[in-house]
Amino acid sequence: MKTDLDALLIALYVHLDDYVPPTRRRGPGRPRLLTDTELICIAIAQVLLRCDDERRWLRVAPARIGHLFPRLPSQSGYNRHLRALGPLMSQAAPGLARQIPTWHDRLRLMDGTPIRCGASRVTVDRSLLGEIAAYGRDICHHAFYRGAKLMLTTTEGTVTAFSLANPKEPGRTQTSLPPAACAPHRRRPRPMVCDKGFAGAGIEKAAADLGHLLIRPQREDEPTPAVKVFPSRLHQRIEAIIWTLKNQLGLERHNARTTDSLWARISQRILALNTAI
Repeated sequence: MKTDLDALLIALYVHLDDYVPPTRRRGPGRPRLLTDTELICIAIAQVLLRCDDERRWLRVAPARIGHLFPRLPSQSGYNRHLRALGPLMSQAAPGLARQIPTWHDRLRLMDGTPIRCGASRVTVDRSLLGEIAAYGRDICHHAFYRGAKLMLTTTEGTVTAFSLANPKEPGRTQTSLPPAACAPHRRRPRPMVCDKGFAGAGIEKAAADLGHLLIRPQREDEPTPAVKVFPSRLHQRIEAIIWTLKNQLGLERHNARTTDSLWARISQRILALNTAI
């Protein structure tokens, strides 16, 4: 396999131009220099080249991808256009996952990871993230944080669905389930491997009503075990995907200040992961 960034961006541009419907810009002002497909390709190149700062990226971009995209916007225009494309990128990421043969596997892996938005409540309120960020606890790192919780559903490396949940209520309501799990599976039950955080009558009932079977390890306060032998190697796969998103693709360094910007940057990282796979 050749690691050619130009070939990857060209293939992504052709796929998005064929399958993603274009959006029309409404309101006064000059038309944008770049189309939605071109800006998504530039955003994916930013993630793959590990440029977390947008100002630095727009200084580096002419030398790296200037032969493919000679018209590059300013930093403010790039930020506004990227925020507007958050819903479009969140729809394109599962679309790329459907092109992989492992999409048809019945087994799904589901887990959540904290997305830190600030160290204090004042910082979160100043950054306009107070409507989605809450005070939660990261059990794996034995630390408290203020932010949201990203819920992922994956199969063999590709993220098939993702959503944001309140860290104060993990696993209690159906809103903690990713969108892919919210679609009824009528033919036969689809097993979903998750951890102890998804234990609860609410989420188990919601998954059972949709035709999904939750497989998780036993908690100490449960009278009857949920699963006698839990395959821990399956849970390590989704942990590796989360590590790739946070460390290699810069999910921990999202630098978002608004809710729309946070969702756009999360969708940008997940779309870059599915594109590379």
